[in-house]
Amino acid sequence: MARGINKVILVGNLGNDPDMKYTQGGMAICTLSVATTSVRKDKDGQQIEKTEWHRVKLFGKLGEISGEYLKKGRQVYIEGRIEYGSYEKDGIKHYTTDIIADEMQMLGGGGAEGGGGGGGNFRSERPSRPAAPRQDAPRREAAPAKSNDFGDDFADDDIPF
Repeated sequence: MARGINKVILVGNLGNDPDMKYTQGGMAICTLSVATTSVRKDKDGQQIEKTEWHRVKLFGKLGEISGEYLKKGRQVYIEGRIEYGSYEKDGIKHYTTDIIADEMQMLGGGGAEGGGGGGGNFRSERPSRPAAPRQDAPRREAAPAKSNDFGDDFADDDIPF
């Protein structure tokens, strides 16, 4: 029996600073508000922009890194899955849509505060459910690691993990 695919990829900008919370067990939960904008032309040829807002949740070490390094306005790449939920408040049922991130990469500049160029690529330490290997799919080798030139002012002690 084939499994379904629940995959979301977002490239957008943070609408506000990350919201950090911790569970009673001490696990970090970082919530981001990410805006994506698309452009289309209407029937008169006028360009129309549409902005969608996405609530993104990052857990554990990935959440800690995001909470520390991301700021409002920063461009970010998010890879994860969509999750729907609901809760009841004052007798009214409310529905939620969240993106649960498995991977985050800081893109572009540092947002409102400037900052350096691109950032790191970070993955969740939570193991994802292994997919059954396809018999007809060729095996892919991992891409060689890229070498970044950070200059003399960057030390290994500056790496947050």
